[in-house]
Amino acid sequence: MDPLDAFGASRTMRTGSAAILSTATLDEDAWEDLLSFIEERRVIPIVGPELLRVTTDRGPRLLLDWVAEKLAVRLNVSRSDLPERYTLNDVVCLFLAGRGRREEAYVRLRSILKDAPFEPPPALKQLAAITDFDLFISTTFDSLLESAINLERFGGSPSTEVLSYAPNRVVDLPTERDRLTRPVVYHLFGKLSASPTYVISDEDLLEYICALQNESLVPERLFHELEHNHLLVIGSSFSNWLARLFLRMAKRHRLSDPRDVGEVVADDEVSGDERLVAFLQQVSVRTRIYTGAERFVAELHERWQKRHPSGAGAPGKPGGSSPGGFSPVRFVPPAREMSDQAVFVSYAREDLPAVQQIKAGLEAAGITTWFDIDRLEAGDDYDRKIQRNISRCSYFIPVISRTTQSRLEGYFRREWSYALDRARNMADGALFILPVVLDETTAAEAHVPERFKALHFTQLPGGQVTAEFAERLANFLRGRDR
Repeated sequence: MDPLDAFGASRTMRTGSAAILSTATLDEDAWEDLLSFIEERRVIPIVGPELLRVTTDRGPRLLLDWVAEKLAVRLNVSRSDLPERYTLNDVVCLFLAGRGRREEAYVRLRSILKDAPFEPPPALKQLAAITDFDLFISTTFDSLLESAINLERFGGSPSTEVLSYAPNRVVDLPTERDRLTRPVVYHLFGKLSASPTYVISDEDLLEYICALQNESLVPERLFHELEHNHLLVIGSSFSNWLARLFLRMAKRHRLSDPRDVGEVVADDEVSGDERLVAFLQQVSVRTRIYTGAERFVAELHERWQKRHPSGAGAPGKPGGSSPGGFSPVRFVPPAREMSDQAVFVSYAREDLPAVQQIKAGLEAAGITTWFDIDRLEAGDDYDRKIQRNISRCSYFIPVISRTTQSRLEGYFRREWSYALDRARNMADGALFILPVVLDETTAAEAHVPERFKALHFTQLPGGQVTAEFAERLANFLRGRDR
């Protein structure tokens, strides 16, 4: 059987004249193929509002239903004029029909969520715990998915990269997906703000969808990934034509064209729409439907966990010892801002994997390190940030390698210069710059400032931190604290 046919294997039944997919679950072969694709990082989850079930003073509720109720009160919208089961769109439209200012709705909504710090729902935490997922697409404006990833993977540290789209400010992935060094949440329809840069109504959604059809406004790297990977569209609540349009937009080809990747749509809205299900069965044979977003995530998480038991080497799970003898050693991306007195690591971008090893090894020994993971090598704001951090760091580690030997120009050399400027104000013999070498490059041949050559070069092959180096640096830091 073709793997993708197994991926979406299901039975069909007849309802009237329409052929409807049986959508209770996937069979064992389909689950096996889906999990294999996930482990190969060929699957992108697209997360919608049906997964946002939060605990309120009236019990569990979907976040957007709760927000709609609160916003109606804050905007003085009469609930007697709203439908019985009204939505956020209903509230916004009635407010605007009463000549309300559009901008006010966004400000009030932000205030409502700012004052209600909900815990991430279990379904989001289950999804976040699947560490083979490195790129998440959110179709909602809240920060619950980001919080879930930070809790499950980084002990609550704000280490997830968060990006958001707006038609007037196109933000793309910072690099190709296989070069991402930390998980990314991309808010396709904008992120919570006091300004109208996110979707809260059907009209907003229409504007975003139209903008994403414009070649000059599309985030190209992101849509390349959507086009060439399997998609899990979970809890989207897309209506009939929006679901069709969204899948066509993501795949950038006719849905009936032959293609090597497919989608699972897991929610209640789509599976309950017979016309939409019939359309997808007849036209988009690579799209499969599963009833229930939360149920799908629970089953996916359970099956993934069985393949990655805790402590058995699953990605992101601590375990084992480093060559330096301390445990655990795992890479946690640097915080966006450098903490006071952290150790600053300066490197050429090609050496990032080894630098990640250095950071993991040092932090396992209790030493806080920082480097700029984004490597934005332009702009005055970026340069000022780097200068400020070098002026505040406790020690400066320039990473020397065959890469730095071959690159006679590079931003890392400017960082080296800033470190030397600070060192010139220090007493003779004061330790500040601690050069590290990743390979066989020697101090004599290294293309480094002359003052570096008078310093001790520590050999850390491939970035593997030794116990001796970690202890030496820890002693230096303790001496500074006295």
